[in-house]
Amino acid sequence: MARAEEQVTVNKPHGLHARPATIFVQLANKFQSSVKVEKDGEVVDGKSIIAILSLGVNKGMPIRLIVEGDDADEAVADLKRFLENEND
Repeated sequence: MARAEEQVTVNKPHGLHARPATIFVQLANKFQSSVKVEKDGEVVDGKSIIAILSLGVNKGMPIRLIVEGDDADEAVADLKRFLENEND
């Protein structure tokens, strides 16, 4: 099984709150791979809106994407692109 990890700096104006967190989860759920998000040593399910919101990710914070599955590379690339884009 493929595994991909990537350190990403969140550039969303309001970080991963409400709307961008919802879009992130919807995007993550398009992939078969498992998606985990790590911030300050805490790892949560990237396909859960509650889990993502619980991290309290603000603009400029680094997070790590940990993706395992057949489409891991594609998932990391798409999720990274979304997080680094300043537009909601």
